[in-house]
Amino acid sequence: MSPSGEASRWLVAGLGNPGPKYARHRHNIGFMVLDALARSSNMPAWSDKHGAEVTSGLVAGERVHLVKPQEFMNLSGFAIQRAAQFHKIAPENILVVHDEIDLPFGAVRLKSGGGHGGHNGLRSIIEQLGAAFARLRMGVGRDPKAPPGAKEAAGWVLADFPAAQAPHVDEMLAAGCEDIATVVTKGITAAMNAHNGRSVIGSS
Repeated sequence: MSPSGEASRWLVAGLGNPGPKYARHRHNIGFMVLDALARSSNMPAWSDKHGAEVTSGLVAGERVHLVKPQEFMNLSGFAIQRAAQFHKIAPENILVVHDEIDLPFGAVRLKSGGGHGGHNGLRSIIEQLGAAFARLRMGVGRDPKAPPGAKEAAGWVLADFPAAQAPHVDEMLAAGCEDIATVVTKGITAAMNAHNGRSVIGSS
């Protein structure tokens, strides 16, 4: 672990769309996780830089930069690339938090590298940085009313979590913050081994 005050080893980016009308959308759960982490870590207020909202502070004793791109989902890679270049952080030390329709609602899983799986935010980041960054996949599930095998999910992810799911969303955010703390202190592989098998919803 790097001593407090040294250059950050990790940049954590949450994906979402800017503006209040998107704030509770499934697609914005990456923003929600970073907001929860910033609050729990007593970080300074968000400021505008690199085409993103940014803040930084200590997470489990490690100084970490948080980035919420503000140029809409399909352009997320540009702000993250600028922030990473500014802080001299390699893609291997970037963790991206995003919604994942291929995981059931409530599942929270870490992953090292991989493709974009049709997620436009990940696609943009891969175009700008390559695919070596780590991912924190926040399961939002698929629309139960969609036909089997349906590929189009925009209407599902661009809708709010229903009020009845709010307590479970809070459990997911807490688990996401815990995962981030483990990644920045022990690395992505150790964090995957520690957390990927656990149940999140109803476990507290």
